Amino acid sequence: MTDPIWSSFITERDRQVFAASGYGALQGFGKRPALLVIDVNYFFCGDRPEPILESIKRWRNSCGEEAWAGVAAIKQLIDVAHDRALPVIYTTGIRRADDWDIGSWAWKNSRTGERPSPPNGLDGNTIVPDIAPQSQDIVIYKQKPSAFFGTPLASYLQLLGADSLIVTGTTTSGCVRASVLDAFSNNFRVSIVEQGCFDRSQASHAINLCDMHAKYADVIALDQALGFMRTLPRGLFDLPRGDSDNALPLAANG
Repeated sequence: MTDPIWSSFITERDRQVFAASGYGALQGFGKRPALLVIDVNYFFCGDRPEPILESIKRWRNSCGEEAWAGVAAIKQLIDVAHDRALPVIYTTGIRRADDWDIGSWAWKNSRTGERPSPPNGLDGNTIVPDIAPQSQDIVIYKQKPSAFFGTPLASYLQLLGADSLIVTGTTTSGCVRASVLDAFSNNFRVSIVEQGCFDRSQASHAINLCDMHAKYADVIALDQALGFMRTLPRGLFDLPRGDSDNALPLAANG
């Protein structure tokens, strides 16, 4: 990427430090990638594209219009993943109605106790319809930032024989970053699609992409991700069909 999004946020001193210390080397794609779509739901997108300060009046965690630009990019990735029969794994939140299990989420936001009526009765954890999961996709429910924490994600990736993740979703500085670090810690190669991630803070979005690209993942353009996925042969993963008579074994190796 010749002009990364973080260029206007970092100093010449930082550029020199990264170069001298060897950070930001490209690791490249893995051979058996899964597409990970993190928390692209009404809570983080709102129910329609609108300026963020309007959206957060009703959805306090909304990322505003940037979310819907991200959704459009993610839809392109999902369409190609489905065409190539690659695993598409979504995450979204889950919480008891009485908020007993809210835990540490209650400590850092002054609006945590609010209980507004959701517009049109929508469940905020519902993945937005533009990229709604299909029957062959996997949906993982989580309560903390990382897609790995307290979930079966790692075991599913092992079952699939996946060696890498193409990561999208929100927020870049929160759940995306936490998931990328855990993927890195579990020795998966990680590619983050810049246009497929979004955050309520423009600075946090850019700086976190910069930091993850330096140490944990490759931050790549949408066209790069789409081009790579299209080179993969169909049938790389044999996914179960949903009934025992026609189920196919999951490939463990390439």
